[in-house]
Amino acid sequence: MADLNDIPLNALRAAEAVARLGSLSRAGAELGVSPGAVSQQVARAEAALGRGLFERRPGGMVPLEGTEEVFANLREGFARLSRAAEAARRDRSHVLTVSVAPIFAARFLIWRLSDFTRAHPDIQVRIDSTPGLIDFAASDIDLAVRIGPGGYSGVSCERLFGQRIVPVCSADLAARVAGPEDFARLPIIRDTSAMFGWEAWLGPEGAEVTLGGGPEFSEASLCFDAAMAGQGVFLAFEVLAHDPLARAQVVAPVPRWHDTEHAYWLLHAEGRSLSNPARLFRRWLKGAVKAEGLGGADG
Repeated sequence: MADLNDIPLNALRAAEAVARLGSLSRAGAELGVSPGAVSQQVARAEAALGRGLFERRPGGMVPLEGTEEVFANLREGFARLSRAAEAARRDRSHVLTVSVAPIFAARFLIWRLSDFTRAHPDIQVRIDSTPGLIDFAASDIDLAVRIGPGGYSGVSCERLFGQRIVPVCSADLAARVAGPEDFARLPIIRDTSAMFGWEAWLGPEGAEVTLGGGPEFSEASLCFDAAMAGQGVFLAFEVLAHDPLARAQVVAPVPRWHDTEHAYWLLHAEGRSLSNPARLFRRWLKGAVKAEGLGGADG
């Protein structure tokens, strides 16, 4: 059996590239060397392994029968080496890129991020404020926070906290509310893009209420601002309402939170270990969520 110390890594890489690409010239172009140099490296690999790997034909190099497992393992081995090198590079990097939905960024994260930067002044945090799905393999994003039902495929997914909802309005309107039935006499602000409806809150209350009309907006932040301005009652989710409730910018006239079918999830690339900055941020974010009690018992 060949000693691994006697097999040049460059020779194995050249052989794998030729098997995958089918010619010395294409392998040379990928590796940045001449076809002749690739041919020499393939010969070194064959000599070190004590067996032939290719059949030389006028049209190119064809892997010999029985070498399928050899090249499959080489491909996987070099892929693992690349991932290990990338992990080491990310650990050395002081830049951390986190993708979060705009409302989570603006209403929660941005107000607390200075706590993380004070604790880790050497880490530069970049916030990518987008709601779409992330292709971690094709981007420099380290972590992403998304809201939804979960079950995301192709990524590592960790639940942060459940989404809860509560009606909010101005103090003047809240003074007119003794229970859920009173919402029928107030204007209702509706988010036309919401992932939940009033039944998600009224159902657990056991209340049968016919709600009236009111302003409609296609963005939750606008709905919330309208509620602060006294334009009606808005069924708000916790990330949006948490800080304004604490500052008394709005009131929850019936202050009972109810869960929706959605939650906030922390995502990162599947099969890739987190960099040290990403691990530190993950730990900090989970601590911040717990400290604020988001999601109730979830937090």
